[in-house]
Amino acid sequence: MNPYLDLLQAYPFEKLKKLFAGITPNSSYSPISLGLGEPKHATPQLIKDALINHLDGLANYPSTIGSDALRKSISDWLARRYQIPALNVSSQILPVNGSREALFSLAQAVIDPTRNEQGKPIVMCPNPFYQIYEGAAFLAGAEPYFVNADPQRNFAPDYSSVPEHIWQRTQLLFVCSPGNPTGAVLTQTDWEELFALSEKYGFIIAADECYSEIYFNTEAPLGSLSAAIKANRPNFDRIITLSSLSKRSNVPGMRSGFVAGDADVIKQFLLYRTYHGGAMSPSVQAASVAAWNDEEHVIQNRELYRKKFEQVTPVLAEVLDVKLPDAAFYLWAGVDKHLKISDTEFAQGLYRDYNVTVLPGSFLAREAHGINPGKNRIRMALVAEVEECMEAAQRIAAYTQTLMRSSTQGN
Repeated sequence: MNPYLDLLQAYPFEKLKKLFAGITPNSSYSPISLGLGEPKHATPQLIKDALINHLDGLANYPSTIGSDALRKSISDWLARRYQIPALNVSSQILPVNGSREALFSLAQAVIDPTRNEQGKPIVMCPNPFYQIYEGAAFLAGAEPYFVNADPQRNFAPDYSSVPEHIWQRTQLLFVCSPGNPTGAVLTQTDWEELFALSEKYGFIIAADECYSEIYFNTEAPLGSLSAAIKANRPNFDRIITLSSLSKRSNVPGMRSGFVAGDADVIKQFLLYRTYHGGAMSPSVQAASVAAWNDEEHVIQNRELYRKKFEQVTPVLAEVLDVKLPDAAFYLWAGVDKHLKISDTEFAQGLYRDYNVTVLPGSFLAREAHGINPGKNRIRMALVAEVEECMEAAQRIAAYTQTLMRSSTQGN
């Protein structure tokens, strides 16, 4: 077997299952899970209709590069969404089976393990982070390097802390904006700093932007491609953006997304994928065209999230260290505002006493440079309907208030 498989850690939800082993939740409450970031809003009918109406596509082998119609719909969406010139549909866009598999396979395609004069290649990851980045690095024969989030900058990664010798070994940098789990959005200045570093050291930037369409301000989050245009990088040198319909259009089961950007990287990634077998079903391609071409359902979806966050955040802010994020559908809350309790202990007690599941922040991060930046924080995915999320918030508040009273009495 591939020895790099032994380097992989258990996924956060496997750790959560072990954490809850032997705990019987309070049966007086119905179970509510805020642990898994899986969209729960209804899939738009227009997407389901397009899928059903193109089931004849199941009779054909799909091409890896995807249909002209799909690549054009993606190019048109990018131009509308980010106010940028249309990308070349033949050379700068490639459909993928969801951003998750593309994030993983991109690392396998772009990492050069023979370029190791100074040591193993580095794949730079934010910390906390999406665990696929780490696994992709290991299985590409590289070494992940974690850049801790800066609480003073809304938990955006602090790249100024990275030493020169690490930059020199870096071949790929994963960046997630809006961030999972923090909701942080990079600014134009942040992007330009990364572009300059990529220019100096020659690494590829993989911009994971799957949460780009869930935001709470009137201004949409800045994306890597629009930041590149503003920075006078029209060819998107060493920049690859990855996006998905899963969160935008509530179709996680369709596994539909795209990569776009540097034509040279896309060309080689396409070659890799013809062997990798990453072609999208023609039926899913047709449904994806319908999704990318329609914006009304996205506006309605965003409004549902805005309503939830406006109601839930104030309830939790009274007892936890939490505020409205820039974007995405997570609340990233500190549990030690008034309590001397760890994130894992908080999650266990909440599950036991109130039958609510949240994900400990330490499961979403790694011990790096002396700290685990997810320690004593929890991630809550507000993916269910408003009423269920509010019920969960009220239970969390009640549980926290109980802990606060116990702490006061203990003192």
